[in-house]
Amino acid sequence: MYWEAVKECMSREELGLLQLETLQSTLFRVYMNVPFYRKKFDELAIDPDSIRSLEDLQRLPFTTKDDLRESYPYGMFAVPLREVVRLQASSGTTGTPTVVGYTSTDIKNWSNLTARILTAGGVTQNDIVQIAFDYGLFTGALGLHYGAERLGASVIPISGGNTRQQIKIMQDFRTTALVCTPSYALAISDAINEMGVNVNSLPLKYGLFGAEPWSEALRQELQEKLKIIATDNYGLSEVMGPGVAGECPERNGLHINEDHFLVEVVDPETLAPLPPGETGELVITTLTREAFPVIRYRTRDLTRLIPEPCPCGRTLARIGKVTGRTDDMIKIKGINIFPSQVEAVLFEIEGAEPHYQIIVDRKGSGDELTVMFEVSEAIFSDRMRNLGEFIGMVKARLSSELNMPVEVRPVEKSTLERPEGKGGRVIDNRKI
Repeated sequence: MYWEAVKECMSREELGLLQLETLQSTLFRVYMNVPFYRKKFDELAIDPDSIRSLEDLQRLPFTTKDDLRESYPYGMFAVPLREVVRLQASSGTTGTPTVVGYTSTDIKNWSNLTARILTAGGVTQNDIVQIAFDYGLFTGALGLHYGAERLGASVIPISGGNTRQQIKIMQDFRTTALVCTPSYALAISDAINEMGVNVNSLPLKYGLFGAEPWSEALRQELQEKLKIIATDNYGLSEVMGPGVAGECPERNGLHINEDHFLVEVVDPETLAPLPPGETGELVITTLTREAFPVIRYRTRDLTRLIPEPCPCGRTLARIGKVTGRTDDMIKIKGINIFPSQVEAVLFEIEGAEPHYQIIVDRKGSGDELTVMFEVSEAIFSDRMRNLGEFIGMVKARLSSELNMPVEVRPVEKSTLERPEGKGGRVIDNRKI
């Protein structure tokens, strides 16, 4: 099932020609209208007219989030403010927020691209879509909202939080598709169980989850607990928002909307391009954005390109599920650790619940890693006296996976906070 079959299934040769044409147009526009890019190009003696092939992309400078922050609020816009019909921004939790703008054409393209993602995930005009992302400056909610309306589906703009009300709305409004973060979907599934609601009585069929890395084990957990087909989708405010890439029914990689975005995967340290199949940092160049085009934007998200054709018939290339972010990575004793590694281990251990926190402390001249995780009631009951053996097993599994000593601290169910937005898994006390 396709939303724009001609574009989603065009030949690779035709797609390459389209990408080169739109890239050249974008480079000319940013050089003429964005002082940041004009300065960068001039410093490197790059004439936009000299970019004659997609391979020439590697000659162009990277753009970072710091570059966008230094241009706050409107320094990166390529059109006059009078042509901007919407302003949105990142959360700004780690510094000055990045402000992005959209022309009316940008909004139309965005709606079409999120409609593609929703359609690939199974949603049709007959569905009722409950959007449990926070509405506001964050792009996730409104982006998918407009895509669902473009598709002709009914939209419930409930926003995030108030989990019991979310479930009542599901029951009363007959929700068929849930859109939110995977960690919040897990919190909803737990609440359904605690409220004694029979999940089979809910008309839910689809879950479209994004905005944070999540594992295949969590996908299986959500599919079993909510009785849905769960698909991943990807986007980020600085590039557009949701709609950059999404999974088809095969659920084996996310198709990139390559007629609008040119992607690369590079080594995060050397910035050298990596071949398909190797994990590195995703870099995106926008091809059709009018108000806020970006060239070789370093997303900090870690993924890989999947070169094999997809059985669904789409010719658009795929990326693997994002496994983490370079700025979410914890570095201890020279070892790189990602929360997704901890999640994957806990999902494999009977009695461990998929709610956890990673705590890093400075102990003397060294660092100590502790994983707090919830466990089933049986672990603390009289029927299971080998709690020490269980803790030892978890510690050994995590230490082996992370290649370093790990302390573990099991806690009772519902002890850890349930995130209603993007899940915060790491507490690094070294930064306090």
